[in-house]
Amino acid sequence: MNFSELIRSRYSVRAYSSDAVEQEKLQMVLEAARLAPTAANRQPFQVYVVKTAGRAEQLRRVYHREWFSQPPLVLCVCGLPDQAWVRGDGRSYLAVDAAIVMDHMILAAAELGLGTCWIANFNLAAALELLHLPKGVEPILFTPLGYPADQPAPKERKPLSDLVRYL
Repeated sequence: MNFSELIRSRYSVRAYSSDAVEQEKLQMVLEAARLAPTAANRQPFQVYVVKTAGRAEQLRRVYHREWFSQPPLVLCVCGLPDQAWVRGDGRSYLAVDAAIVMDHMILAAAELGLGTCWIANFNLAAALELLHLPKGVEPILFTPLGYPADQPAPKERKPLSDLVRYL
């Protein structure tokens, strides 16, 4: 599959099979995170791999949708604020870096036939309870990771003329 086909076929999966994700495929997704560009190449992130077995109730407190705990794995991109690059005006690029890392992982997963769904609207207190993060590490984004058990709906996107400006 070429890149254009990949970005057209990737979708937010909201139903997952319980089939295990092969270790080799998980490593390929995690390698995509490692290779993601970050501001000043600081790599101010860690990816937490959460096995969902026996954690359905705890995961539903993190994100309330039942499908969030269906696949065998949930990934969380966590930021390391003290390591992030900060622009001269004080703006930290931690969230941007985390978004790029997540994007690399979800595209790698799609190429491998795995499903994901970008989750930013999670319960922070429940996430901290689940992850037991050390000081200086903060959860930024989650995604389930597993084999899709649904079909993609048609994508609705704004036309380019609404999104692009030429100077």
